[in-house]
Amino acid sequence: MSEKYTALYEAHQRAGASFTDFGGWSMPLKYSSELAEHHGVRNAAGLFDLSHMGEIWVSGPDAGAFLDYALVGKLSAVAVGKAKYSLICQADGGIVDDLISYRRTDEKYLVVPNAGNAETVAALLAERAAGFDVVVEDVSQATSLIAVQGPVSEEILLTLVPEAQHLAVTELKYYASVEVTINGQELLLARTGYTGEDGFEIYVPNAEAEALWDKLLENGTALGLIPAGLAARDSLRLEAGMPLYGNELTLTGHAYSAGLGPVVSLAKESDFVGKTALAAIKESGQGTTTGRKLVGLKGQGRRSARGHYQILKDGIVVGEVTSGQPSPTLGYPVALAYVDVELATPGTLLDVDLRGKAEPFEVVTLPFYKRQK
Repeated sequence: MSEKYTALYEAHQRAGASFTDFGGWSMPLKYSSELAEHHGVRNAAGLFDLSHMGEIWVSGPDAGAFLDYALVGKLSAVAVGKAKYSLICQADGGIVDDLISYRRTDEKYLVVPNAGNAETVAALLAERAAGFDVVVEDVSQATSLIAVQGPVSEEILLTLVPEAQHLAVTELKYYASVEVTINGQELLLARTGYTGEDGFEIYVPNAEAEALWDKLLENGTALGLIPAGLAARDSLRLEAGMPLYGNELTLTGHAYSAGLGPVVSLAKESDFVGKTALAAIKESGQGTTTGRKLVGLKGQGRRSARGHYQILKDGIVVGEVTSGQPSPTLGYPVALAYVDVELATPGTLLDVDLRGKAEPFEVVTLPFYKRQK
């Protein structure tokens, strides 16, 4: 049962959204057709309410050193204005969450965890801050997050930004952020997203969120902008091969089997939570030479695999699907799955047990879909 509502809930109601519970939040699943919303993002642009995500400011002289300790990446090396994808882990290497951290000044970062993990991450950061000269401030409840994703997203955004700041938008690189005036408000704009397309995420106070949402639709509709819900967001991220916490990433999993070894900085001189365990996991070869590894699967037929379906090789269980559905863009079923490492090579043929019937799938290189530059 959803107990939380974003500042845009009434706007979604007016737009005829169907709602679903996500991490305790009542979020729009779709507005009309999830297929139309998916194609809308790939071909033009989609407008997403991501206000269920968390926002945590970390500031102070030790901000970089603290995040180096609290997360697995080297956040102190991130340039001001840039962002980094990282993980926050338990001491045993289990993944608490994957998140993005934006460095806004030398001593100030914005950490953005996933919806269902926001409170947990905020509490862990506060706990791990002991001994560091930092302030951890969870502003999730006061902040909305709106995303514009798709090939015409930049063109739409420029209609709300003063001409004098157009270059700040057009020259903004992927995984970077800048403060610009949007719809008359000084707001943080990030060129990040979860769809595999070009796009932006805008951090806005709750009180200003609905006006910004409405203005984006007003200006963007003629360019093809449509509101899009969680169903399209999930199919878009799956095509782009992006992991979802709770599916591909869990407390019982670790970075190496998930293919996220490169985000773990064991070379950091300083200690970090999970370093000893992750170093041992890497040394043992788990996820690279032993155990299971996350792979992409392409369906050879028309039937789709779904989460928790078993993967077979010659009738023997060799893995499990974590996410799967038909790909609207590519026209065939796709899935993410953990399979035995020796079967993780692209081109390997496997079967998925679809309710008692073996359906053929092929291991392929991720992502399934990559946008044209």
